[in-house]
Amino acid sequence: MRLSTNLVVDSLQDVAAPAKVIEDLGFEALYISERKHEPFMQLAIAATATSRIKLGPEVALAFPRNPMVLAYTAWDLQRASNGRFILGLGTQVKAHNERRFSVKWESPGPRLREYVLAIRAIWDCWQNGTKLDFQGEFFHYSLMTPMFNPGPLEVPRPPIFIGAVSPYNCRMAGELCEGFHAHGFHSAKSLRENVLRNVEAGLAKAGRKRSEFTVVAPVMAIMGDNKKEIDTMRERVRGMVGFYGSTSTYKRTFEAHGWGDTFVRLRDKSRRGDWDAMANEITDEMLDAFAVTGSYDEIPGLLTAKYGDMLDEVLIYFGEPEKGDPARWRRLTRAFHGA
Repeated sequence: MRLSTNLVVDSLQDVAAPAKVIEDLGFEALYISERKHEPFMQLAIAATATSRIKLGPEVALAFPRNPMVLAYTAWDLQRASNGRFILGLGTQVKAHNERRFSVKWESPGPRLREYVLAIRAIWDCWQNGTKLDFQGEFFHYSLMTPMFNPGPLEVPRPPIFIGAVSPYNCRMAGELCEGFHAHGFHSAKSLRENVLRNVEAGLAKAGRKRSEFTVVAPVMAIMGDNKKEIDTMRERVRGMVGFYGSTSTYKRTFEAHGWGDTFVRLRDKSRRGDWDAMANEITDEMLDAFAVTGSYDEIPGLLTAKYGDMLDEVLIYFGEPEKGDPARWRRLTRAFHGA
């Protein structure tokens, strides 16, 4: 199990220095989420500021971007990073596509599948000189003249990771892609039953081995050097579990443990705006299902015991290692390297 992290900044000027700090601390990969800002511009800066760490969006929204446009972006970032770029893709939900991006929402699963295949066809044209002739239900590409062909890479093409919760897209990731970004709100049980079984079905359909695929997930780790630090963080995480649990998207996560009635109470509190009382619904048993608790040196072993071979790479919630005590984060990365 490898340790990665993400970076959240509000200015392009604030990317280079923390990216280098994160690399020097020993993390496996640095992901930039698509929230308030365009992730690919930040990734371009991180690519030129670092030399070892893997880089990618976690995850970029596919449908507001045309596959041809994104194919160029990923190609350039793979070249600039000397082969360290990972293209993470996701659909987001209907409301954001239609109302935030004014993009038609139709057949999101099949459309994302075709999106991946279209990008691969474009890359194959650039890398191997094959004629571009992709004819799908949603995308059609048949023109690539020398003036607009960036030419082959001297490194492998970028791997594609999918971020998803729907069974269709989980299976599609296993069948077609190199990796998967799991949502951070999960227990080991719900992750296995609701997500990884579908990923593994996709791998089996394609005749692929699990060792050829990477599963990445944010995890809740309650860490500290003493009881006071751990207790403070434990209550912070309890509140976070309560907040997530009030959302209908995560109903199945609670139901996987027989806690459907807790979800109903959390949902009702959210509708009343009773946010501060949500944490009271999360028992210690529930908290332990969603998080591990221990010292920095113990966390890798605790996560391995909890997830077994389900996860290849993890990110720690409440991270921001570029702002925290570097000695503590270096202890954590070294513990992962030695696990």
